[in-house]
Amino acid sequence: MSEAIAIQDSGLHGKKLAFVLGGLALGMFVSSLSETIASTALPTIVGDLGGVEIMQWVTTAYILTSTITMPLYGKLGDIKGRKGLLMFGLGLYAVGKVVCGISINMAMLICGRCISGMGGGGLIILSQAALADVVPPRKMGTYMGAMGALFSVSNVLGPLLGGWFVQVTGWRWIFWFTVPLALLAIVMLAIFLPRFKGTEQHFSLDIGGTVALTLFTASLTLVVAWGGTTYPWDSLVIVILFAVLLCSLTGFVVSEKHARTPIFPLGLFKNRNFVLCSAVCFLINIGFMGCMNYLPTYFQIVDKMAPEIAGLMCVPMSIGVFLTSLVSGWLVAKTGKYKIFLVAMCIVSSLGFYLMSTLEVVEPLWRPLIYLFILGFGLGLGTQIMVLIVQNEFPHTLVGTATAANNYFRQIGSTVGAALVGAMFAARLTADLANKLPHADNLTLSSLTPSVVDKLPDSVQTLIAQGYSEALIPLFLWFIPLCLVSLVLVSFVKQHPLAKSINHEGASAKVQSGSSDHARD
Repeated sequence: MSEAIAIQDSGLHGKKLAFVLGGLALGMFVSSLSETIASTALPTIVGDLGGVEIMQWVTTAYILTSTITMPLYGKLGDIKGRKGLLMFGLGLYAVGKVVCGISINMAMLICGRCISGMGGGGLIILSQAALADVVPPRKMGTYMGAMGALFSVSNVLGPLLGGWFVQVTGWRWIFWFTVPLALLAIVMLAIFLPRFKGTEQHFSLDIGGTVALTLFTASLTLVVAWGGTTYPWDSLVIVILFAVLLCSLTGFVVSEKHARTPIFPLGLFKNRNFVLCSAVCFLINIGFMGCMNYLPTYFQIVDKMAPEIAGLMCVPMSIGVFLTSLVSGWLVAKTGKYKIFLVAMCIVSSLGFYLMSTLEVVEPLWRPLIYLFILGFGLGLGTQIMVLIVQNEFPHTLVGTATAANNYFRQIGSTVGAALVGAMFAARLTADLANKLPHADNLTLSSLTPSVVDKLPDSVQTLIAQGYSEALIPLFLWFIPLCLVSLVLVSFVKQHPLAKSINHEGASAKVQSGSSDHARD
């Protein structure tokens, strides 16, 4: 019996499984770390390279490009196997980091982020799908919970590491230090990850669907980032983007109906649990990324913290996510029940976002620490379990495609959250401070780095801190309705038994044709 078939029948165990998990976890770690590690350093980077008006694109560029490439990695992984793709994605990710590290202006930095995003788009979904290659769903709750803890912890750890590098070694090391990690992950996967054979050796690339999905993702992000801020909503640019958005969505649906190997089989969207979990991932991640990207800068400007201390402020959220991801994953593996954790996630996260919206300029330190812990506690309860639910709904031959589709909506939420909150924050801050800054000192919004603000008179520092607070903190209230809508959606999730084996074949045609039957029952 071949190695690939043996994996499908019984999975891996012992040391071999541990080494595989280590390589997959390292790949996920470096990818998810990139979404937030630059956030603490953004004020310093902008101070060195200029371009505060495009500051949000340092984060958005990575999320956008990784989102666009994610579906392609998922489909290719199912068809051709995941091992080679994982190693390729890690290599491309490392190249992008090198470009970021040698950047001489913001345009070059954003270009490097795009390259690393094109590689990073495959790391998370291929790691999750490769985990499904070696562990059956009923046993995977524990491992998925651990991976979820690592994913969320790395998102929160990013600002801490970013702040430390800015203070100790300079911001360029934020990008350099992930290169050896990516190379180490390549070596580990090359040695330990079994080569799982895909379903086809010859296939036709869904070019139409890929192009349409790329145009849709890019136009949606630009509409959210530019609408009402850079351009009025009724401007020609925004109108054209809306037209591209609608046309690309229509073109995508038409293309998927006729493609031989559709990048997203439309039958996926007739599965209730897939649609509900994908929608909830989208909504929750709007709030999560909107929260994480701007809090470190907030703590530096408003509370006059050093970058590494501002990063430390996010550690309680990391602790909360870590604890509940591990516990909820273990309980799902033990009991096979998962719906209750989705409900609890929405309720506790709503409370966390509300508490964050009550923060003020002069605040005892314990309040944001406790509020962030509560928010992380809520988010960790269900975010990674939704991936397990989606994988359990489909045959193993479509695990990569379904995982990619679910993560696509998760990343779209991150993209929209980063772009939307960034645009609203910049607009509100500009409106509040534009006419209040002392003109005699030649101050502009683009020059408001923490080091510059620290040298200003106390009266001006107070003015700027108040402006930052009033621009960002009220936005947390906007995330509460998203959590409440998510609560309604998860109430309709069906509790299906978790499969106890990996070898699930013969149901692919159902998904292609649009059957909504539970493929793994």
